[in-house]
Amino acid sequence: MRKLFLFYFIAIPFIVLSQEKTRKILDFNSKYNSSDSIKKKNEKIATIDMYRFITIDNDTTYIDTSLTIQKEYSHNYLRKDIFGLLPYANDGQTYNTLQYSLTDFSPYPEFGFKAKHFNFLEANQIKYSSVATPVTELYFKTTVGKGQSVDAFITLNTSENLNFSIAYKGLRSEGEYINQLSSTGNFRFTTNYNTKSKRYFAKAHYTFQDILNEENGGITTIEDFESEDPNYNNRQRFEVYFSDAKSFLKGKRIFLDHNFRINSEKGDNNLYLTHQFNYENKFFEYNQATVPSTVGGTVVYRFGESFKNSGINDQTRYNKMYNRVGLVYENTTLGKFQFFADDFRSNYHYNQILIFDDKTIPSSFSQEINSVGGQYEYRQNKWNGKFLYSRAVTAQSLSNLDAKLEYDLNDETQFSFRYQNINKLPNNNYNLHQSSYVQYNWSNDFKNEKINSISANAITPWVDAELQFSVLKDHLYFNNVSNSEQTLAKTQIVAPSQYDGTINYLSVKVSRELKFGKFALDNTILYQKVGQQDAILNVPEIVTRNTFYYSNYLFKRALFFQTGIVLNYFTSYYANDYNPVIGEFFVQNEKQIGNHPNFDFFINAKIQRTRIYFKAEHFNSSLTGNNFYASPNNPSRDFTIRFGLIWNFFN
Repeated sequence: MRKLFLFYFIAIPFIVLSQEKTRKILDFNSKYNSSDSIKKKNEKIATIDMYRFITIDNDTTYIDTSLTIQKEYSHNYLRKDIFGLLPYANDGQTYNTLQYSLTDFSPYPEFGFKAKHFNFLEANQIKYSSVATPVTELYFKTTVGKGQSVDAFITLNTSENLNFSIAYKGLRSEGEYINQLSSTGNFRFTTNYNTKSKRYFAKAHYTFQDILNEENGGITTIEDFESEDPNYNNRQRFEVYFSDAKSFLKGKRIFLDHNFRINSEKGDNNLYLTHQFNYENKFFEYNQATVPSTVGGTVVYRFGESFKNSGINDQTRYNKMYNRVGLVYENTTLGKFQFFADDFRSNYHYNQILIFDDKTIPSSFSQEINSVGGQYEYRQNKWNGKFLYSRAVTAQSLSNLDAKLEYDLNDETQFSFRYQNINKLPNNNYNLHQSSYVQYNWSNDFKNEKINSISANAITPWVDAELQFSVLKDHLYFNNVSNSEQTLAKTQIVAPSQYDGTINYLSVKVSRELKFGKFALDNTILYQKVGQQDAILNVPEIVTRNTFYYSNYLFKRALFFQTGIVLNYFTSYYANDYNPVIGEFFVQNEKQIGNHPNFDFFINAKIQRTRIYFKAEHFNSSLTGNNFYASPNNPSRDFTIRFGLIWNFFN
């Protein structure tokens, strides 16, 4: 928390000194916040459209301090709706993926260790600001066991053309089981600038992120958990595989995206020069002080033979530098035509070379990739389209075709379509990994993954619907390759594999809210179907969330009140398991999880611009049996009472 206090100490003087002589007063439309309006004579009015948040693709949203059921869904550690993700027992741990269509693909190779990246903010997830007056947002939520989760954000414009924001999200959560502590931090600094002539625009950010998890490897005897023996109501009594193992991911990034209009005056025809720069380094460490585990008095070597008898400390390092230079021709009638060239350089490395009898594991894996491509963007009337194609001109086989089309029938009805064809290079940890565990060392040369995907979305006053159909070829995944003898000895050996068949994936998601006066029933149902010769891509067939709630104003409309019950449910399936050595999920076909209803009860309230949240999570855990899991030997969250708030300040 010292980082958070230092953040306040630095940021508050910026707020104080940035005030203009003529103060601007908030006047948010009552549609959004009836309690946020202040009107005084002879003073400027700041309306809601003066408080903007902008993505790297220039999609704009406005500040919103309302209390809706969607805000209830997003009041969590990730600060977003996690439908389709299954959280582990403790905050700050990883998530199992129930909805495969949430997976996002890039043709470029990534670092890997994907199970550690759910809370790692990538460059395209950072938002930039432009505000009429300084804005502060404070988020707080209690955690599992000792600790707290906080997120503090401050943004201000020193002038109409220049904005700064600074934010820090921190978490410390002890958890209920042995060796389950989570401690994370996400620092972000952004700036958004344009010249008064609007000839030059720039967005830049700096991030420093670290994610530390104690890794207990799950409980050793599932039968003790499912027996519902009251002796185990104290979860600290469960035996786990590791009492002193931990994993650590950290990363720093410097990012700049800017463009300059070559013609001095903007007209019907304009020419722009664009440039994007991204430099990032990442570091992943798996640390395990004691190598053998004890399961019911028997010594177990969970990850097989190791080079060390104690003090395992596996470290993987990664650096990436990406540059894109482009030239854009804009015609107010025809749209924007862009031609660009990419330069991607990465170095994934260890501190040693390993030599075995039959193979050599190199110390590094470096790549230099150059691509060229074009993009066409059209925004006119109710149509919005973007079509992109890029292809590598160096030795690597890499390509990306991405076509998006949106149609806004009116304010309440929108349709969108997308087709994506990606020839993707494998992530680095598929091709190279070194570890103190003998069978966790590999050097591969996998083929590219081929991904074809088509999706359609519809937002209407009656129903919201999403459809996706994907065809995957040469799919890369991590697999449990333990033999029968190792399985009997509770030894878990995981290695990368490539599927030589074709996987067809279909998902349909439908959402509809029904209102009955002050009562409402919000429903989201996901249907998934996978066609494959072998059980490689495993997902539950049905995932559903149903929320019945009541809303009303109290105390002469000074307080907005909301309370209800949420049901989360998914059908049973062979869920992927988690391996902490490689920070990845892997395919298993031994144990199914699911078919367990999870009920939450919540009470939320809004007073002016403060939203207060109270929730009893999984309150039915002691009534419906101990068969709730996040992965085969990791139970999901027990009954937990949580409190939190979000507080906005406008100066």
